Amino acid sequence: MYLKRTAEDIILSASTQFPVVLLTGARQVGKTTILRQLAEPSRTYISLDESTLRLSATEDPALFLQRFPPPLLIDEIQYAPELLPYIKIIADEHHTAGLFWLTGSQQFHTMKGVSESLAGRVAIINMMGLSGEELNGFHSSPLPYLPGRRREPEDIRPALNLREAYERIWRGSYPTIALDPNMNHRLFYSSYVQTYIQRDVRDLTQVGNELIFYRFLRAAAARTGQVLNYSDLARDTGISVNTAKTWVSILKTSGIVYLLEPYFSNVTKRIIKTPKLYFTDTGLVSHLTEWTSPQTLEAGAMSGAIFETYVVTELLKSYIHRGMGAPFYFYRDSDQNEVDLLIVQDGILHPIEIKKTASPSKSDIRHFHSLSSLGVPVGHGAVICLTGLGLPLGETVDSVGVGEV
Repeated sequence: MYLKRTAEDIILSASTQFPVVLLTGARQVGKTTILRQLAEPSRTYISLDESTLRLSATEDPALFLQRFPPPLLIDEIQYAPELLPYIKIIADEHHTAGLFWLTGSQQFHTMKGVSESLAGRVAIINMMGLSGEELNGFHSSPLPYLPGRRREPEDIRPALNLREAYERIWRGSYPTIALDPNMNHRLFYSSYVQTYIQRDVRDLTQVGNELIFYRFLRAAAARTGQVLNYSDLARDTGISVNTAKTWVSILKTSGIVYLLEPYFSNVTKRIIKTPKLYFTDTGLVSHLTEWTSPQTLEAGAMSGAIFETYVVTELLKSYIHRGMGAPFYFYRDSDQNEVDLLIVQDGILHPIEIKKTASPSKSDIRHFHSLSSLGVPVGHGAVICLTGLGLPLGETVDSVGVGEV
């Protein structure tokens, strides 16, 4: 089963402007599937996961590209960076858009090779798991979510109730499991973690003890939605602070986590400067923290944090799948005034509070006033929650159902 993806438009547009298109993102988010769906019959598909092809590409990249001329789709390009200089030569010779489509699961190594070899010739597009709008079949809006932005009638999304929201949160966003309710949750994510440890992590750095790294993964998952404290994470895992920093960087590089940076300006020095940690797939968090059903997850101690994680990642997808950078920050000052998320557009701060409630109130936005001390214009805001009917909470703040983002 193929589900139409929001990123289709930006991929096709990029392919008419650049000779090379690179699609990056974590494993299992659907990179290969979307490109094979969009590819014309004349485009040859090559997977460098296949050892014989990988050997051929690395040992004699020039001959490899003679054997497989463009238009070409190369899966997992990070396994044969030797191809990149020769792709550059072909791109410069042909002066034709859409010659090469590439995928890569390890952004750091892939980006390094691309920046050195294909600067000015490549469109880089990131991709995450299935979004709520994709699962619901909404693709009409070319614009991402922004508080106060009105949707067209054909783009009004249905509300999610408590049960529906936590079923989606627990299930996760990787297409293989999100689209198959009969897929065994534990088996899928156990296999995913093992593959991730055995392949991607080893490719990025030497992890001496896989059991310790798995313990680190679980400790990090338990902290999703929290300000990142490397010392606490290192202590609970039994590793050094420097190792914790390195391993968080690996998770970020591989698209497993997202670090939300604090917003600060020169107007004030009171705002903390450490990021918040969010896993990009809530199903993986549920597995790592051993919640065995949507019901136990919703009733458990991580219920609020994982709801916040889900909303932040849904908003991320709204931007990233349209080829846009996500101008996201959070705010917290020394007086414990906190705003979960700021979307900064055209120099205007749009505050968002995320609450696991169906009845939001004005008390949920009590910290928005503290943003006035920053000396920056504050625009429309929102409380994203489980309400079934979005209503104004103030002159410039609305309640918004989680299904609407």
